[in-house]
Amino acid sequence: MKSICKLLVASLMFGTGFTASAASAYPNKPVTLMVPYPAGGVSDAIARAISGPLGQSLGQTVLVENLGGASGTIGAQKVLNAPADGYMVFLGSPNEIILAPLANKAIKVRAEDFTMLTQLTLNPLVLIASKDLPANSLDELLAYAKSAGRPLNYGSVGIGSAYHLITESMAQKTDIKVMHVPYKGIAPLLQDLGGSVVDFAMLPYGTSYRGLADQKRIKLLGWVGRERRELDSAIPAFGEGKNLQDFNQQIWAGLMVKKGTPADIQDRLHKAIGDTMKDPAVRKALSAVGSEVAPLNTLVEAEKLLAAETNKYRVLAKEIKLQPE
Repeated sequence: MKSICKLLVASLMFGTGFTASAASAYPNKPVTLMVPYPAGGVSDAIARAISGPLGQSLGQTVLVENLGGASGTIGAQKVLNAPADGYMVFLGSPNEIILAPLANKAIKVRAEDFTMLTQLTLNPLVLIASKDLPANSLDELLAYAKSAGRPLNYGSVGIGSAYHLITESMAQKTDIKVMHVPYKGIAPLLQDLGGSVVDFAMLPYGTSYRGLADQKRIKLLGWVGRERRELDSAIPAFGEGKNLQDFNQQIWAGLMVKKGTPADIQDRLHKAIGDTMKDPAVRKALSAVGSEVAPLNTLVEAEKLLAAETNKYRVLAKEIKLQPE
């Protein structure tokens, strides 16, 4: 009997030690950073700016995976289908986890399914127009929209995306008629803007836009806010015009994991992200693609921020009657 008890105790001790060792070994294989849009957009640029340094901090390769579609929720769902073990990290925003489910009952992704580790970047929005649109400012676009005799068509990265909601909110506030054209990502939308397939879009700023504007392929009509941004001070702000002076909007990106990911793995990832975001080369790379680095949140702060943003966007969705009956 004593031998059996000793064997049982030894087994329990071995099991406990093994579990602790396995947890402390994270990560012991490559980590995937899921980008829910095709390559070439702002989210992809952010991911590629941080993936190398993040991998160095973790001691494992961080692989960027692009999976666009359904307003970014196909990529989000793949994260939720994976184990909650920290080996698949989501570069998410309100678009995929808060807004898309409000527009489509078939989408089962919810903000409550994720744990946010920290906000990563802040991305001011800019109003972009086709080169052929007879407007060179927000006020001129609104005036043209009222006299065009047709709804102006605008693009976004999908039904229920922040850009969809914000543009519909703008149209509602200014009493203009618009038609929504959804895309899988920013890159194909920009291509169609350059080809005058769509009239305009409100998108997170990317430094590539300046080159396209200088080449007369698109027009940059205004920052969606009260003041000009240092990212491109040549672009006027909505606040400088007669309309929508207090219409101030921006989007953010954050790093998230599936709800239920062990706390020690969250801590390990959070520390690695903090180290990564202190790297001057990373901050410079993010600035180079048009992103402003957000302050690092604690895990508690990140949880509260995600809850507040979820509530804010759900209220906005109700205001423009996005939610299906």
